[in-house]
Amino acid sequence: MKYQPLPQSLYIKNRAKFAAKLKKNSVAIFNANDIMPTNADGTMKFRQNNDLFYLCGIDQEETILLLAPDCPNPAMREVLFLRETSELIAIWEGHKYTKEEAEAASGIQNIQWLSSFDQIFGTVMALSDQVYLNTNEHLRAGVVVETRDARFIKTCKAQFPLHEYERAAPIMHELRGVKEQEEIDQLQIACDITNKGFRRILSFVKPGVTEYEIEAEYLHEFVRNRSKGFAYEPIIASGGSACVLHYLENNKECKDGELILMDVGAEYGNYNADMTRTIPVNGRFTKRQRAVYDAVLRVKNQASSMLTPGQNIQDYHKEVGLIMQSELIGLGLIDQTDVKNQDPNWPAYKKYFMHGTSHHLGLDVHDVGTMHGPIKPGMVFTVEPGIYIPAEGMGIRLENNIVVQENGYLDLMGDIPIEAEEIEELMNS
Repeated sequence: MKYQPLPQSLYIKNRAKFAAKLKKNSVAIFNANDIMPTNADGTMKFRQNNDLFYLCGIDQEETILLLAPDCPNPAMREVLFLRETSELIAIWEGHKYTKEEAEAASGIQNIQWLSSFDQIFGTVMALSDQVYLNTNEHLRAGVVVETRDARFIKTCKAQFPLHEYERAAPIMHELRGVKEQEEIDQLQIACDITNKGFRRILSFVKPGVTEYEIEAEYLHEFVRNRSKGFAYEPIIASGGSACVLHYLENNKECKDGELILMDVGAEYGNYNADMTRTIPVNGRFTKRQRAVYDAVLRVKNQASSMLTPGQNIQDYHKEVGLIMQSELIGLGLIDQTDVKNQDPNWPAYKKYFMHGTSHHLGLDVHDVGTMHGPIKPGMVFTVEPGIYIPAEGMGIRLENNIVVQENGYLDLMGDIPIEAEEIEELMNS
């Protein structure tokens, strides 16, 4: 791995929080993600299952975590199963965790090879009443590929049909939604790397560069700072392409007088940054561009201060919409008649600002966590309003990542340039 791992104390703490949520005499099982195929004998890079990683910090394929906090045998209360390495594996794939290394990373004392799983799991199941199994229950998930967790659910229920089965996902969503300080520190590193990438491109962008050249500049800076690369597919959208919310082609030439919307973020240690900046290709905003830019920035700043403990995220989105409505009226994009005649289910402002303002951020870019319950201190959100005007070939979005605190918030991207004057100054220095 390129990154510096977090201390085992975090994973010990996370497992204790999870165990406290289980019914008595329960066992929980978490599986690693598969290494996904491409074509022929090709594979994608491995990306660990985030729930398993949250609980043990092990970043390796084929890992299984067993948790049975009330097991009469203390040695079986936490068991980590690893793929056993060999001389052949070492030659072809490189180093894998030893038992000692896995214990040091996770804080779990009982480390076993996968070959021992069936016997140990059968013993623990005989002493358990409930089984917590894991699935992807993200509200926006579209799972079309059967996962290791899904395959395990089938085999487990076939082998042990009389146990009571429970869902691990609601507990994991609750826990992962509120970050520990160690996680916030890791997110800060991802944001700091993103800052380096953005500052790099400010001196690179000029009329005639291509969107893919800008993408390459970001990637170079991210990887040289121990990131695996982009946290998600980057959006480098010049001109009217910025009005396509999930524009991914990144293949156009950036022209004089246009803006470039860049939605990019670095990954670090499986934690993710999620930044959006919009800059002028020639280093100077026009009067109209500046007016729209400043309107978006005002909405972002007000929205950030509204993410407070006890606030409901759905109510928050509605309130941000009203702020955006006022800004759009000021820009002459909508008027009071549009507001008066609007469909309550699709307000007038959504013609120019059609997406949500904030989502959870962490091990997933669109991280798990409540989207209906109250906001709590320690939650990390994006704040990303935008105004998209296809008729003017212009789309402006600005996005920072913030930590909700008891009083106020911590802006993890507070050092990344965002004021129009600073961006112009850096682009022309």
